[in-house]
Amino acid sequence: MTILGTRLSKWAVVAIAATIPLSACGGQQATDPEPTASGATSSSASAPAEGGSSATGTDPETFSVQTANENPALREQLDALAADQCKAENDALPLEHLTVAQADTVQKVTLLASQDALPAHTIAGTAMVRPDGDLGAGGLIVNLEESMGATGALDHVLPAVVSTENNVYGGLVSMPYQYNIEGIWYNKQIFADNGIEEPATWDDLMAAGEALKAAGVTPMTQAGAAGWPLTRLMGMYIVRNAGPDAMVKVRDGQAKLTDPEYVAGAQALADLASAGYLGEGFSTRDMDQSQNLFLTGEAAMTYDGSWFLGAVNDPDRNTVGAENVGFMPFPAVDGGAGSIDHYPANAGAPMVFSSKAYGPKVDAWVSCIAENYGQQAMQSAGIISGFKVNGEVTDVSPNTLEIQERIEGIEETVLWFEALFDPKSNSLASSNVTLLATGQMSAEDYMKALQDSIDANR
Repeated sequence: MTILGTRLSKWAVVAIAATIPLSACGGQQATDPEPTASGATSSSASAPAEGGSSATGTDPETFSVQTANENPALREQLDALAADQCKAENDALPLEHLTVAQADTVQKVTLLASQDALPAHTIAGTAMVRPDGDLGAGGLIVNLEESMGATGALDHVLPAVVSTENNVYGGLVSMPYQYNIEGIWYNKQIFADNGIEEPATWDDLMAAGEALKAAGVTPMTQAGAAGWPLTRLMGMYIVRNAGPDAMVKVRDGQAKLTDPEYVAGAQALADLASAGYLGEGFSTRDMDQSQNLFLTGEAAMTYDGSWFLGAVNDPDRNTVGAENVGFMPFPAVDGGAGSIDHYPANAGAPMVFSSKAYGPKVDAWVSCIAENYGQQAMQSAGIISGFKVNGEVTDVSPNTLEIQERIEGIEETVLWFEALFDPKSNSLASSNVTLLATGQMSAEDYMKALQDSIDANR
């Protein structure tokens, strides 16, 4: 555990700088760097931790960082590092902020790449950074597993992040400034009042649903109008049933969504809804309505990501009390090939480095950020990142602390249902899922339509 000297006397409202995923870790190091008096770890612009910089690019005049307009939190955290823990790096290569509207990211980055003018560090589109994407295939971005491994900076990246980025991007190419895992949030008091323990299997979850419904409590609330909160349940059943690489196999043509173990996931969602465990009107429920049902104690469970911490830690919204909110992994499926220890995760929008501009000074910035960002972001803003927290943080809510501890203990992550789908199939998955959940479409027909779309858009 790397969060040292944590005091729980005051709960911080978490401002997680994370986007909802599209549609939305193992061993800790045996020893942590010694914290400075401020609780942060120190670094040097000229002395990498291990074999020295492997940077082969040419340093630009400034450390130019292009971020989304909508993400001021990242700019604030980098400014704080530049003024304190990374002052030496900033003196050697001053930080310069550039911004772009998130919706315009692909167009802007494509233009800059065509002009051989990528910033040193930039946001990019997910498809662009994959090995077969415009940036990846062109060798325009840095393989961080190699560059950070050469300096020892990789030691500050949590194992879960490496697993997630390999799944989503095809390699470690993005700095994990934001990191989210997903699971089931539940009301501890409602569970206790009804003699329910955390469901370990899908059958346990269905039994809990029956007991809660009989007690007059909505067992689980989901924002059906958004589509993806329903496909998440189906997708997680599939990876528990078919295995952690279930969606990769579909992408690679080694399996089809019409195979029995995949159709079973669609049927499980339909069964959950038909039993009434999602409550009345779930198909038209929006995200605010769904979250409020849980936060006011009308619903016992909700599947959501760690970005939900912002609402959990807000006493104006959470009237059941943060102390009554628990978090658990999606349950196992009896006889399934997946493991309850595999969490779905995402690392937000990619933030990559230009290989042309990756000189020794940029490399030194990367080492300093990796060593210090986790502590800086959590202490100042309650942000959970994919970096180790190498120093003391105080006044962190117990809920935030629990999620950070879980992330530190994850070795392997899995993909959410639509992560590898083309845009048309992604949209179809969300638009048809309410038909599936409301009994207007069979599990077989839902999966056939989706597989046909995937095949047509390969």
